Amino acid sequence: MGINDTPRANRPHIAIFGRRNAGKSSLINAITGQDIALVSEEAGTTADPVYKSMEILPLGPCVLIDTAGIDDAGALGGMRVKKTRTVLDKTDLAILVIDPALGVSNFEKDLLEAFVKQDIPVLAVLNKVDQGNIQKALLEEELGLYLHPVSTVTGAGISELRELIAGNTPSGFENASIVGDILSPGDICILVTPIDSAAPKGRLILPQVQTIRDILDHNAQALVVRETELESALAGLTKPPRLVITDSQAFAAVSSLIDESIPLTSFSILFARYKADLKSMMQGIQVLENLKPGDRVLIAEACTHHRQEDDIGRVKIPNLLQKQAGGALSLDWCSGSSFPEDLEKYKLIIHCGACMLNRKQMLSRIRTAGEKGVALINYGVFLAYMAGILKRTTSVFASESDVGKI
Repeated sequence: MGINDTPRANRPHIAIFGRRNAGKSSLINAITGQDIALVSEEAGTTADPVYKSMEILPLGPCVLIDTAGIDDAGALGGMRVKKTRTVLDKTDLAILVIDPALGVSNFEKDLLEAFVKQDIPVLAVLNKVDQGNIQKALLEEELGLYLHPVSTVTGAGISELRELIAGNTPSGFENASIVGDILSPGDICILVTPIDSAAPKGRLILPQVQTIRDILDHNAQALVVRETELESALAGLTKPPRLVITDSQAFAAVSSLIDESIPLTSFSILFARYKADLKSMMQGIQVLENLKPGDRVLIAEACTHHRQEDDIGRVKIPNLLQKQAGGALSLDWCSGSSFPEDLEKYKLIIHCGACMLNRKQMLSRIRTAGEKGVALINYGVFLAYMAGILKRTTSVFASESDVGKI
């Protein structure tokens, strides 16, 4: 996979915040050397957050997010500010732009408090230094941060800002591993990928593709089969595979075909540790075990796919949930980037594998749910539990899953 093909969810998300007309869009254009953000003298030009997948040297592939002004006014402005605030959930590095003519106000200070609360590193940038008569030291004292001076007109300070972005973006994006950290060179992994009505025509789904690439990047071998070919694939090997990875919906069929000595997991469980927090999800199993008829459960999907007749999120999981509870539950759904604010009304959240979300956003959802006292588990963990093989499918990650407590 080339640099330009890096999925958006795997790139660090760098968001630009500031008041209207502070020069946020101009700054994005200057950083990238392209006119990718609309610039106007009229305040409030940027309405919704604008996402642009880019490569910024020396950082590499990333996502830049242009946001509406945090001081936007009126009913519509309030909606814009609310959307800007939601960007915090997926921000890996924040850039706060200060206009010297506007100074530092409670808008910026409130935003800094939000950065601290959500553990988001921040770079403060003093824009428009070409206009002269800048009281930089006074502004730094009011803000409590060093202000890096730039001019989007002359280009002053932009090259240095790129270096600061690279140096302050949290590390680990280029080294994050889905499964490679438990593999050795030469290991064989069998990937079971059912081709049914839910499978996209002519291609594999993103978690499958990313897992294959991760295996290859760690000098191991990926053998991809359908569940109907698994038995013959196993028979053709001269030694047992290091790991069998399956679609969670095929747990029952796959687990019955492979010996207990062969580690088994699923793509969704792999993504529970890659994009989220497997340990916290395992702790959420206690809530699942105690579900009762009438309890309210949220089923969250990160993408908006075409619904099948036997859709996993709309049909299969609801049926299994109500079987576990012993009666009808009150079920709600959300999809895409939307996520309810009133989570306290739910007993449990069942989340998809989150291949379309970045890790920061998924961890934010887990944290927010936890603050409201709501457990969150994902599809793979749920389906493994319902199949009676949760301990088996997480034992390969024993230190992360507290498997002994299951």
